[in-house]
Formats: sequence, C-alpha cells, structure tokens
Amino acid sequence: MHLSELRGRRVAVWGTGREGKAAVAAIAPVGPASLVVVQDKATFLGTPWDATLAPLVEGDAAWPALDDVEIVVRSPVIGESHPWVQRLRERGVRITGGTSLWMADRAGRTIGVTGSKGKSTTTSLIHHLLVASGRPAVIGGNIGIAAFDLPDAPLYVLELSMYQSADLDDSPRVVALTSLFEEHLDWTRDGLPAQYYAHKLNIVAHGPSAVVYNATDPVLAAELAARPGLPLRPAAVPAGFHVRDGRVLLGADDLFPREAFPLRGIHNDGNLCVALGALRAWGVDVPGERGALEAGLRSFQPLPHRLTPISDPSGVEFVNDSLSTAPQTAIHAIEAYAGRPLVVIVGGQDRGIDYTPLRDYLSSRAVSLTLIGVPDSGEHILDVVGDLPGVTRVLADDLPDAVRRSRSIVPPGGVVLLSPAAPSYGRYDNYEARARAFQEAITATAP
Repeated sequence: MHLSELRGRRVAVWGTGREGKAAVAAIAPVGPASLVVVQDKATFLGTPWDATLAPLVEGDAAWPALDDVEIVVRSPVIGESHPWVQRLRERGVRITGGTSLWMADRAGRTIGVTGSKGKSTTTSLIHHLLVASGRPAVIGGNIGIAAFDLPDAPLYVLELSMYQSADLDDSPRVVALTSLFEEHLDWTRDGLPAQYYAHKLNIVAHGPSAVVYNATDPVLAAELAARPGLPLRPAAVPAGFHVRDGRVLLGADDLFPREAFPLRGIHNDGNLCVALGALRAWGVDVPGERGALEAGLRSFQPLPHRLTPISDPSGVEFVNDSLSTAPQTAIHAIEAYAGRPLVVIVGGQDRGIDYTPLRDYLSSRAVSLTLIGVPDSGEHILDVVGDLPGVTRVLADDLPDAVRRSRSIVPPGGVVLLSPAAPSYGRYDNYEARARAFQEAITATAP
C-alpha cells in the first residue's frame, strides 16, 4: 500500500512513539477523510503528544475510536496477539505500518537488514562501507530514525525488526539476513515459532533482487530453503564471503585480514560476511575496491548501546548493552567480560521466549557472576537459570534499583553489564530510553 492510497480514507495511527509520530506527520498532508491517533497502553517514559498533529484518544476510549476506520497504521509493538488486532482483521480493516507505507515508494533504493541477532551491527557496517567507498547512503529504521523521518536519498540502508518486516508489501531490492531463532513469540497470534519465522521472512516475500544470508545459521538456511524461488546468495561459507585463518576471502580470492574489522567473535565474522555480500549484491566490486573497504573496516566504530563502556569514579566498569533483546545476545556479552567480577542485569518485556540457552551456556562454561532480574521478565529468567554453581540470583524492583544493588556487589575493577536479553517495550519506549535510564541511575548512585 502506497501512502497516496490513504487520500480520502478513514485512518487511525495506533501508537504514539517515534514511528507513530512520523506516520502522522507523513499521512496528514495526503488528505485522509479522517485521522485519529489511539494509544491503549501508557509507557513509563512516554512523551507528551502534540495534539496539533491529530487528536489523541487514550485508554478505554481508544477502541471506540477505531470503530469506524478503514485503515490502521500500527506502531511496531502492536502485535498480532492483541485482541483488538484480531477483531479489526475480522471486520476487514486493513492493518499496515509506517515502514511498509514508506517502503512501497522506495524499495528499489533500499538495502533491508534483519535477523534475530546481528542486524544492528550489520546495518551500520553496510552503511559505513558504502560511504567509505564513495556511495552516499542514509541509515535508519529500527536502528534509530523512523523511515518517514529520513531525508530523500539515492540509497537507504534500513534495519528492520520482525514487527516492521511483518507488514511489508514490498521487499527491499537487497535483503540481508543475519540469523534466525525464536523470538517475539508474544507478538504472534498463537505464540508459535513458525509464525515468528513467517513474519520475519516476510521481508523476502515480495520480489527482492538478492537475498544475502548467513548460511552457517541452520534455522535460517532451512527456512529459506523451504521458500523456493528466492534469489539466494550465501555468506560465511566458502561459496561466498567467509573467514579462514584470520583472512577474509571471497571464494578463493584473499581480500584483507580479519583484524581490520574491530569487532571480535565468530558471530561478527558472520555479520561481516553478510555485509560484504550485501554490498556486492548492490553492485559494489568488493575485490576491486578492497583498499577502500579495508580502510572503512578499520575506521568502523561499535554501535552505541552495544557493549558500550561507561566510566565511573568507583572503579567499577558499567557497560551498556541495551540492544540485547535475546538470550543469545546476552551470552555474547557475558563472553566478553567473563573472568572479571561480573553483575549482569537482565529482564524487560516478557515475550514468552525460551531462556534455556542462557542457562545451558552458564552451566557448560561454569561462569561465575551475579544475575539481577528486573521487570517484567527478570524473575522468569532467574527461575529458568536456577541454582547453578557460581551464579547468584537477585531480584530488583526496577532498573535503578538494580544499579543500586550492583554497587554493593561488584568491587573496583569489576563490571556491571546491562544486557537485558529482552526488549525495552512496556517499561520504556525503546532501547535508547532504557539506556538513558541506565546512565541516569549510574549518575544518581555514583560515590
């Protein structure tokens, strides 16, 4: 559905976060017959709504406001499990998202990146290497700037969450896929992994020119194989870009040393290979431009909110990994700091996913640490981890309380790691708001 198709239609925007605001600002000039904004659930750090954009209806009055609309443009957090979504679909109301409306007019200029983990790093790396090789591009989407707030550009690199991918009617010209494991099951109608995979991979269902994927991920490879006819380009295996003996190669062609890319870990080998594959799919001559690309790799900076250290006068190192939304990402973060006195703050929106992988990792590696659980899923995570040797479990009232408690646990030279293994929604508008709350709690409790 194109934005222009909203002209003369009765439209509701559901959600008042950054995507909701961007959608209203884009839709209003088109000339809908009516435009209303609804918000059925308050967030802890929500921002005031500017009523000059469109009238806002909140709480119990929100559902009646949806009674007469033809099209609902939902914010990403509004899932298929929401009873109102199911009732709207039964009435034949069209449900879409701001990113889908934006993509309909720009898919041919877009590299879209998604995955259960690694998508933020891969999106940033693709954008960085495009600019380093002389190709102006704009980055946005789930990584920070809502699609409708992006300036006009010849090329876009968008990080897309499962929420955003689910509503797409148009695939980006190049799709980059980093990984796939069950996540966000609470968003799906019936809480099934197959539904999550279908929503996530809807990004490839509408005619992409190339689908670059991490072929070492067995779930991702199997799900793509079950969708015949896709223009697949494997990465992280010898047939494509891969890492071997400390070198990055394309087939047998040696390109540059792996150490040129500052992010360590096997998972980042895969992210690098997918990023290079996406560039090649876009038309970049990677072997011919290896010099510029190697220089770009060496200047790449890790993402904010991804293992970002925060100095503190106590000598404790606080680390912001607010981007962590799954047990697998928390595992990678813990690996980076294992061996030092360590507190890890976990918990956030409860999506009903399986935290057994975190327990299995802590058990098999005999990691010694303290886990502090925060609402809404922190208590559940602690229960799944159970009484493992070397693991101390503490339940906190909220994130500021977790920071206060951590100061009495970790000595100077130790680490307090916010790697929640859960999304921020419910308590915070997004991972950036959660990161700000973490920084504010650190400042407020500093000696």
